Amino acid sequence: MKKIVLFAMGLVLSSTTLAQDKVETTIKADFVNEYIWRGLKLGDVAVQPTFGVGYQGLSLSAWGSFGLTNPADAKEFDLTLSYTIGGLNIGVTDYWFSEGLEPEDNYFSYKSGTTNHVFEANIGYDFGVASLQWYTNFAGNDGLNKSGKRAYSSYVEASVPFKQGGAEWTAAAGIVPYATGFYDVNSFALTNLSVRASKTIQITNSFALPLFAQISANPAAKKAYLVLGFTLQP
Repeated sequence: MKKIVLFAMGLVLSSTTLAQDKVETTIKADFVNEYIWRGLKLGDVAVQPTFGVGYQGLSLSAWGSFGLTNPADAKEFDLTLSYTIGGLNIGVTDYWFSEGLEPEDNYFSYKSGTTNHVFEANIGYDFGVASLQWYTNFAGNDGLNKSGKRAYSSYVEASVPFKQGGAEWTAAAGIVPYATGFYDVNSFALTNLSVRASKTIQITNSFALPLFAQISANPAAKKAYLVLGFTLQP
């Protein structure tokens, strides 16, 4: 079963800039020319809306992905609850996909072995010069290990932000630490090496166009991808 999460360009509409002790609202519509996630290709051109609220480090967000050019691309609807304090962040995500083991794509079906939901927990720390994140599936339609049992599929990623040539850059490396059908690996695997640059172009006094480009390689699958994007922000 494929899983989808985010490398996007987008339309961002938000409430007025608020202090940290106020509720913040985020509304976005992101677009990607190719949907690459953790070194895996999960779809072609897509729109990926986001709706979220946050308060004092606690946030609840809904995110989706809908293919624009390929009818075979799965639709996705995710709910994420997260909390950040200092450099530490923790969260839980409920991923749901329109294709999988449930023939009628029943969103409210949570039966083990047939549900289209995958539940993932994450913990990470931002050290400033670099950040480290660990993600593990703990319930739902997870992959299986070599013994045919739930794999508790995991992904670990380290990323380093930096500035160069007037752009914001992020270099990242991600691994799957053990065998799982969820990421289609039979053992420890390096599944993601990526570098991303973003830069904002001022079109008018009131309109700016943030652009980004990303190269992502999956050494384990022997694949490489180029993602291009932009963000519309009034």
